[in-house]
Amino acid sequence: MSKKKFPLSDGIVFSTDPSFREETEHELTETPAPALQRLTVSLDTRHRAGKAVTLISGFSGTQEGLEVLGKQLKNHCGTGGSVKEGQMIVQGDQRVKVFQWLQGKGYVKTRKI
Repeated sequence: MSKKKFPLSDGIVFSTDPSFREETEHELTETPAPALQRLTVSLDTRHRAGKAVTLISGFSGTQEGLEVLGKQLKNHCGTGGSVKEGQMIVQGDQRVKVFQWLQGKGYVKTRKI
């Protein structure tokens, strides 16, 4: 059978064990301080038709905090971008601008690749 017939099938159908609990992802309720964040700034061209984008990954915190930080970075660089799958994407090679802005805002554990 194809997976199209069972889109929600994750392998567990039924359990009679009273102590059985499905593992769920725990979402953070608040964003840690910038000094505790360990961000990575890198350049990526994969699956983008050869166009370069700056990826900022490693953010730990709420989705709203991630989106706010992504918007601030895009405004500072004057370019477009998005926030997808826990990563901030800024169009173009903006590694130096992003790195300096993050350092100025207190993200001291940031590293540039």
